[in-house]
Amino acid sequence: MGIVTRGFRGRRDREEVALPPGQYLERGFPVLSAGPTPQVAPGAWSFTITTETGGEHRWSWEELQRLLIEDVTVDLHCVTKWSKLGTHWRGVSLDVLLDGVATTAPYAMAHSYGGYTTNLPLADLRDGQAWVAFEYEGQPLRPEHGGPARLLVPHLYFWKSAKWVRGLELMPTDQPGFWERAGYHDYGDPWREQRYAGD
Repeated sequence: MGIVTRGFRGRRDREEVALPPGQYLERGFPVLSAGPTPQVAPGAWSFTITTETGGEHRWSWEELQRLLIEDVTVDLHCVTKWSKLGTHWRGVSLDVLLDGVATTAPYAMAHSYGGYTTNLPLADLRDGQAWVAFEYEGQPLRPEHGGPARLLVPHLYFWKSAKWVRGLELMPTDQPGFWERAGYHDYGDPWREQRYAGD
């Protein structure tokens, strides 16, 4: 199943590309991290959804691989102003992982190995908008890009696609994550240039 985000229409020349405001087209894949790269072996990896009542739903690496896996084609937009178009990923939709999770929480905090966090409305993780991704361009996701698995939320700036993701905490009220506490925008819509608080 292929998923395509806004602005992707196949092979294009630089002049034909529709990018969000203030973005430039990047052919490489820059590596940007706030700290050291965690080294997490797939066998030691797990993903846990914790509800607002403390209920836990947990998947090991092997259990994740047995779920419905999707091939996804999306554009990426980084708050540092680069955009990379037509990237190919494989992973499990958050719709699959949230199926059967009883919650009324409207918000989620993504937690990563290494301590990174980022907050998102739960609605932005549903309806085919987000994945736990573990392959990029046909290869296992490398640690510097968030491997063994990262959150992939391509309709928001890329800092919301938490690297080295290990779980979601479902929350009744919104709380800022790592970059949001440092002054980044709470939501991060690249088409509205929501880079920093107040944008």
